[in-house]
Amino acid sequence: MAVQDKVALVTGAGQGIGRAIALRLAQDGFDVAIADIEPQREKGEGVVAEIEKIGRKSVFVAADVSQKDQVDAAVDTAAEKLGGFDVIVNNAGIAQIKPVLDITPEELDKIWQININGVLWGIQAAARKFEELGHGGKIVSAASIAAVQGYPILSAYSASKFAVRGFTQAAAQELAAKGINVNAYAPGIVGTGMWDLIDAELAKLNGKPIGQNLKEAVDGIALGRIETPEDVAKVVSFLAGPDSDYVTGQTILVDGGMLYS
Repeated sequence: MAVQDKVALVTGAGQGIGRAIALRLAQDGFDVAIADIEPQREKGEGVVAEIEKIGRKSVFVAADVSQKDQVDAAVDTAAEKLGGFDVIVNNAGIAQIKPVLDITPEELDKIWQININGVLWGIQAAARKFEELGHGGKIVSAASIAAVQGYPILSAYSASKFAVRGFTQAAAQELAAKGINVNAYAPGIVGTGMWDLIDAELAKLNGKPIGQNLKEAVDGIALGRIETPEDVAKVVSFLAGPDSDYVTGQTILVDGGMLYS
């Protein structure tokens, strides 16, 4: 699928799934703004260089998605530097591994600010920019299998991803008349640093050796292998491109066969 003269912004794009999404969109023909927190600048600028090697334009924008003004500024910068704005991918997020009875107010506030508020600020900023530019666009956000089924030890994370799914459904209905499609992608077990963290924290809680929790989870995947960031990026490519023009309000599972809907 190829696009022309389109601009996308991907949050949390300095590494992992975000990086894979940004590179795939560049391969599809998008110019891509890489948004990530300031400590990730070096990695983010590395992704910019990779995109430029593909032959597309790119720019790094420092942004903490928990801060509405920074998300607004990132969208404005992407539009200004790259000459338009057509897609936002609200990919940035964090995981927390904690028994439900042990979650602190500070921990809950942190994951809410990033995983929920950050998606809402992205939806608002993108919709505002699309309207300012006089056209529709695509809003794509990171959900999870934990947006469909809550998981023990991941209760706050699960709740945050259920919220992403709710915002996706509601925003899709509100923004459809403006020509804006709003969808989400729901990965399963992706071989990134986030799952390394989950595995390590689960090991502390259940005493299993490092790697055992991850192995058992992967053994339950129908397609028989761990998910790659590129697997996720392929679905985001569909949701960001013209082939999804008649798809809105959906959270698409991309988990290799873990949950079924």
